[in-house]
Order: sequence, then structure tokens, then C-alpha cells
Amino acid sequence: MPPQIDRTVPPTGGSPERGVTATTFAVLRRHRGSVAGATARVVSLCGLVALLTTATIFALAWPVFTHMRNQRIWYHHAEDPYLHDNTDLALVALGTLPLFLLLLGTGSAALQTVCSRAVAAGTHGHAQEDESRVAVAARLRRVLAVYVLRGLIVWPLPVLAAVVAHRLTGYQLDTPEPLERGSWPHALVEASPAAAVAIAVLLRLALSLAPAAAAGLGPRAALRRSWSLTWTRPGFARVLALALPLAALTAGTVRLATELCLPLRPVVRTLLEQATGNFFAAYYAGILAPVLVGVLVAAAVTLPLTFTAFAALHDHLRSARTRPLRAEDAPGVRGGP
Repeated sequence: MPPQIDRTVPPTGGSPERGVTATTFAVLRRHRGSVAGATARVVSLCGLVALLTTATIFALAWPVFTHMRNQRIWYHHAEDPYLHDNTDLALVALGTLPLFLLLLGTGSAALQTVCSRAVAAGTHGHAQEDESRVAVAARLRRVLAVYVLRGLIVWPLPVLAAVVAHRLTGYQLDTPEPLERGSWPHALVEASPAAAVAIAVLLRLALSLAPAAAAGLGPRAALRRSWSLTWTRPGFARVLALALPLAALTAGTVRLATELCLPLRPVVRTLLEQATGNFFAAYYAGILAPVLVGVLVAAAVTLPLTFTAFAALHDHLRSARTRPLRAEDAPGVRGGP
């Protein structure tokens, strides 16, 4: 395999470098038209695809809702309380989760590509129209590949730890075997998911700059670039200082948007129950409606800011690394020509 060539150009010029926050808002202000247009197109398309996908899944899972309705009628006839079992629905949701992750990853990669190009245009003076559609599509594929590789690195450990801990210490066990409750092996296994999540968070932070690095590198080279830039004292501190407020902003926006969309729940439930006569399908559709709208609204508000900020941070950290090398090679400096 030929070596990956970094096609990004470090910023030149003698002007002092602006901070990450100033660079982020300057880029968003200068390219607000292209970023806002791309955000509207991506979020609208993802919302439409998510709606069609959810409707298809509900149609395929309709026998499950029908079984719930029939069981409810039978228990009501027998004058017994009915507590429906949603295990089958949980399995359906788990099986269709990769579809929504693919949709989320594709939309995020498209926005990441636009924001990275905007940062490159703002810091290096490149026009966004310089890249052809083929180049933009190639960058989009690299960002998607980075998402896939990063997910395979970050998430298997906490998922495996949670499954093992549930098998060994879950309340479904009628006996203390194979681990005795109250013993230190039981306590260690029970705490292992939290430790695995902490490790996953550190890995996720270390690889958070990889999508921005994919603008000029292949997927594996971008992951290595992010790892090398982050695992330094200033690099990790700056990544953490940027990630914490952005994560809080995203979580708060999702919560606020979902709460504001809660009036959709009774509307969707009433309309669907009148149209289908199935209470359970209408009930779960009413639960999903405000969540779906809230996630889309939060994505439109926070993702452009987040992607632009991390692209600007990647540019700053890379520039800080290459600047001493350029100074050493300058004429009149020891070791230079």
C-alpha cells in the first residue's frame, strides 16, 4: 500500500494565530451561508429517511403490536391485569439500531466534510469551490471510514464488559453461582462496565480529531494523527476543554428540544390509534415522535458548531507541531541551510 500523503497545507504568514474559539466563530460567520444550507439539507434528508425507516419498522413489527392488543383484550375479558412484555420490541429495536447508526453516521460525515472544508478555506485561504464532486465524495468516504474504525475501537470493550457482568452478576441468577454476592470478585465484575466506559471515553477523546484529519489523510492515518496530537499534555487538555462544554451543550439541547416537542406525543398517539385501532403501536409511536424531532433539532443547532470547533482545534494542534520544525529549518538557524 502506498504511504498516505498529507494534502493539507499548514498555515503560513507572520500574523499571530487566533484561538480555537475565535477561529470557529470566524469560520461560521464567514461561511454561514454554505454551512447553514448544508445543515438544512442534511438534517431534512436524514429526518425524512428516519421517518420512512421508522414507519417501515413499525409495519414489519405489526404482528408484535397485534399480539399485544389481543393479549390485552383476553386479559380484560378474564378480568386480570395485563402487563405487556416488550421483550420482542426490544429485540426489534436492537436489530434495527445499525440502520439508524448508519443514517446518523452518514449525516454527520456529510456535515463534518462541509465544516472541515470551511475551516480549511478560512485558515489556509482555499476556496471551497476548488474541490470537485469526486474529491468531496472521496473525503466523505474517508470520514465515514474513520467513524466505523473509531466505533470498532471505542465501543466493543464496554459492550463486552456489560454483557459479561450481566451474565455473571445479573439479578436473573437464582443462585450466587458462579460468583458469590458480596465477594470481591463479584464486586470487581459488577464494577467492570463503569471502568470499561471510562476507558472508552478516553479512547473517544483521543480519536476525536480523526474526522478532521481525514481531510488530507486516509482513515488509519487520520486515527494515528488524532492519537499523536491528543496524547500530549497541551493536546489532551485542549481536547478535554473543548469536548466538555460541547457535550454539555449537546445534551442540554437534546433535552430542551425533546421537552418542547412533548406536545407531539398525545397528538401522534391519538391520530395513530384512531387510524389503526392499535393502542400499543400508537403508544410507542407517541414516545418516539418527540425524541426524533428533538434529536434532529439538536443536530441542526450543535453539530455545525462541534465539527467546526474540532476541525479548528486539529488545525491549531497540527500547526503548533509543525511550527518548530519550520523554525529549525529556516536560514540563519543552526541546522538550517
